[in-house]
Amino acid sequence: MIQSCNTFTAELPQFSANVPETVAVLKERRQELGKIEATRHNVRDIIGKIVWQSTGQDRFRGGRQVVSQLTGSAVRMILVMVLVAMPSVLLLDVSVDTQQMVSLVALFLGLLTFVEYNATYPSLVEFRDAPPFNRVRYLMLLATVFSLSMISRGKVQPSTMTDFIEAVGRLIGVAMDFPYSPVRLATLMLSSDATAEQIGAIRTAAGMAYLISLISLSIFVVLMKAGHWPRRDQAFNVWINLPTFDPTTGSDVVMRLTRDARINIALGFLLPFLTPAVVKIASAGFEPLTLDSPQTLIWTMTAWAFLPASLFMRGIAMGRIADMISETRIANQLAEDGKRFMHA
Repeated sequence: MIQSCNTFTAELPQFSANVPETVAVLKERRQELGKIEATRHNVRDIIGKIVWQSTGQDRFRGGRQVVSQLTGSAVRMILVMVLVAMPSVLLLDVSVDTQQMVSLVALFLGLLTFVEYNATYPSLVEFRDAPPFNRVRYLMLLATVFSLSMISRGKVQPSTMTDFIEAVGRLIGVAMDFPYSPVRLATLMLSSDATAEQIGAIRTAAGMAYLISLISLSIFVVLMKAGHWPRRDQAFNVWINLPTFDPTTGSDVVMRLTRDARINIALGFLLPFLTPAVVKIASAGFEPLTLDSPQTLIWTMTAWAFLPASLFMRGIAMGRIADMISETRIANQLAEDGKRFMHA
């Protein structure tokens, strides 16, 4: 009995000592579970922050790209409207009806430019994402319209600038006025009873416009040869920059681009010679072309010089694209041949 009591009393402390150990183990397990849950919460918070930051950055970049495209489209719209309205602003003897008509045309062309550059998919404007092709063309058009407008303004209100521009245009016009030259053929667009003053005005305007077109064409060729067009750090998308050209139809795309380039260059060379003949034939049976209105003179001579230079630039650009595609094909073929050689 005593032994049993002693045994009981001896085992009782041992049993009581196991209880704290079990409680301690449970506490440790709970602490570990708490640490695990805290770690899970931390990981979830970190992942959530990373996802939120990446989503926020993507949204910020997308929003900034949309704002940049919208701003660029608005700036181009304003520039086009300024170009169209420039003769009416610089000339002095412009009627109210003419100003209203010019404002309407400027607004229409400005909205067309805004929609074209703000749209995701192109429709009409070529080389939209290949600067500075369209920038050079716009500057050429702007310089031509401004110069011819200042020459016409100088006849009513002369100044130092108008006299200088007219002197340059007269010098170039006289220098290029030889038989079968574009300037001589431009003067033949007038009627047979045109005065010497009208012929001189056409010669001066033609000389100035032709000089600006040649300078702009030279600038574009220099930029292209210097490696600034198209840019090496950006991919060239044929569909976006040539929306009217379908590379999936017809024969090989390089052959088609080369053919179109040659056609554009040929038309650019022949158009200054063909335009006076077409105008002369078209005016048969109608009132001959007089170009008495300053705005008619400005826009006629601008189109006469701008269209051939634009076709020249388009032909040179398409030829450059064809060369780039050929170089890419050769590089890819060499890479494939190298891989085959290494595997062999």
